[in-house]
Formats: sequence, structure tokens, C-alpha cells
Amino acid sequence: MNYVITHTTEYNYREPVSFCHNIARLAPRNTMRQTKQGFGIKISPQPEVINHYDDFFGNHVTYFAVQREHRKLSITVSSEVSIHSNSNYEIDLFRNTSWEEALTQMNEARPELFEPRQFIADTAFTTPDAEIAAYAMRSFTAGRPLFEAAQDLMRRIHHDFEFKPGFTIIATPLTVVMRERKGVCQDFAHLAIACIRAMGLPARYMSGYIETLPPEGKEKLTGVDASHAWFAVYIPGMGWAEFDPTNNQVPGDQHITIGWGRDYGDIAPLKGVLFSSSSQQLKVQVDIRRV
Repeated sequence: MNYVITHTTEYNYREPVSFCHNIARLAPRNTMRQTKQGFGIKISPQPEVINHYDDFFGNHVTYFAVQREHRKLSITVSSEVSIHSNSNYEIDLFRNTSWEEALTQMNEARPELFEPRQFIADTAFTTPDAEIAAYAMRSFTAGRPLFEAAQDLMRRIHHDFEFKPGFTIIATPLTVVMRERKGVCQDFAHLAIACIRAMGLPARYMSGYIETLPPEGKEKLTGVDASHAWFAVYIPGMGWAEFDPTNNQVPGDQHITIGWGRDYGDIAPLKGVLFSSSSQQLKVQVDIRRV
């Protein structure tokens, strides 16, 4: 499956901004499941400084600075991606690895385990409490395969929590999400990661897009697609297995990966500092087209 993605972000400021510094993580990365065929970024006003580099996790980063007065900032990213067969999920050999066995292996001094170990420690977004740990243990029962346990956790979050845009912001604690049983894809990914790390296992935050298909017989509307988040679990001998609790599915050819990190903070699409005394209005539009 081939896609062309256009992601536009606009900031409108009530008062002039003298200058701003920004970091964008919006370029799809190459994975076992996808290949980036093209990437371009247009910024208005034209930045005086722009640099490209890869961060600690291998995600592509664009740093730019606009150093003159402006009332509007627009960032448009155009990408082309090819999605390959999801055949790695058809490997049954390692689906029977129990979560206890995986936990034991993660403590072994094997070079290939150094990278996934960095996704075990808690972060500000994914710190589990007693309630979250208890919620996790209902899926991680004795002897259960890790793949099956993570898949069950995905299904339970999908059924137990209501997808409610606007109810949370990115800084809303997981304790509130647990109590109210409401949130969005970022909350559900953080919750699943907190559950898995509560069991001592590695989990990482996945950031990207998901294609939304129109009803049968209807034309697809421009800008109805959205940024998305899900999670991945490391299974020794198999690698990273991905799960989408918002949609209750193993990501397939409609999921496009931008990158990953320990939590949202590592892979936020845009971060910045601006010098102004006024408020701002944000508008984001994502369009995904099959080629």
C-alpha cells in the first residue's frame, strides 16, 4: 500500500511574535513494515535557521528558528510512504513466549537486549500506581504468552475506556484517565505502556497516522485523517509487536509510523519556544491519500 500524507500545522497569534525556536518530528521513518519514499517540509515565514538530524531514538528531527516578527506560523509536511506486508505478526514461533520467560530473558546480559531495556523505566507520562498495576495483572496471568497478554490488554482498554476528544490534555495524569475511564489515543497508549512497565517489561510509545476510510459510496473528505498513537511490546527473539487500543487492532496497512520513544514527550510532532505576550490559536489538518 502506498500513501501520500500532507500534514499542515498553523499557529495564529493575537499579537506579533518576535521570534521562535521549534523542533518538528514529522518525517516517517523506515521500519520493517514501511519505507519512506519522500519527505519535504515548507515553513512560512521562511526560517533563518533550519537543521535536520536524527535524535537518540533514530527519529528524524527538523529544527528551525524564525527570527523576525510574525503573526502566523505555518508548517506543511508532505511525505510518501510504502507499507509492506505485516508478515512479522504471522510468526508463531515466539507467540508462545510467556511474559515471565520474557521478563527473565530481559535480565540477561545480551547485547540485543540493551536497546529495549531503555523502555522499561517509568516516565512522567507512564508512572503506574497500584490501581494501574492491578489492572495490568488481569491480563498478565501466570504462564500467559506475552503476545496474548498484550493483545488482551489492548482489547480491555478499548472496551473499558471511552474515546472522548477534548476530555484530556497531554498533561492529564493517568490517575484521572483511570478514574474517569475516558481519554484519547495518547492516553490509551500511555496507560498500556504503564501497565506493561508495571510488570517489568519494555514498552514504547508509537506515533504516526491512521487512514480513515469514508462510508461506502461516499467520497473521502480532505483533512479527516489524524495523528495517532499506539504502543509496542518487545518480545525477546521476535522483536517489537505493535497494538492499537483505540481501534482494538494490531496495526496493519492503515497505520503509518512517524517514530517512537518512551512516551509522547520523546516524539511530540512539534515543540517550540516563542517570545510573545499574547495567546495563540492552533489548527492542524492531516490528509492521507492512497496512491
